[in-house]
Amino acid sequence: MALIVFLRGVNVGGHRTFRPSILAKELGAFDVVNVGAAGTFLVRKPVSRAKLRAALLRKLPFEAHVVLCDGRDLVRLVRENPFGSKASRPDVVRFVSIVSKAGRLRAAIPVAFPPEGKWFVRVIGSKDRFAFGEYRRHMKTIGYLGRIDTLFGAPATTRNWNTILGIVRLLNSHQPSGISRQRRPASP
Repeated sequence: MALIVFLRGVNVGGHRTFRPSILAKELGAFDVVNVGAAGTFLVRKPVSRAKLRAALLRKLPFEAHVVLCDGRDLVRLVRENPFGSKASRPDVVRFVSIVSKAGRLRAAIPVAFPPEGKWFVRVIGSKDRFAFGEYRRHMKTIGYLGRIDTLFGAPATTRNWNTILGIVRLLNSHQPSGISRQRRPASP
């Protein structure tokens, strides 16, 4: 299955900017697909994590924190649908934070930031290296998202749930020979 690359803290507020589409082309030997502008890539060609990380870091015009995960882990997360069937409010965005390494949760979930008064970020659950929750569209939100690192004891990078769904759609659309994950019926 493919690898997914999440770059942390790039193309946000004019900080550490680059053109993801150009980077994807430069990494064409790995069959890299750019997903949006936030430094998210689908790597379809089998490659070791170390080789991919080294190639990425050589091509980027700045130092970056790279978080990798297996595509199958995202497929499983979407299948389990941590948000349930209830629709999100228009002023609230669902997110997934990918923790760079297996850390230990250091607080009871759910947890809200700030802990008192009106929340800007709410972590409602976690599974393996994924934390999921909701945030309000507000300037203070990005600072509170940074507290997820402390919560899990390891750096994390966050993506909108719609981005995760988009990655899984790409993964499912690029199965070998267009076959879904189900087995082909036997020929008579």
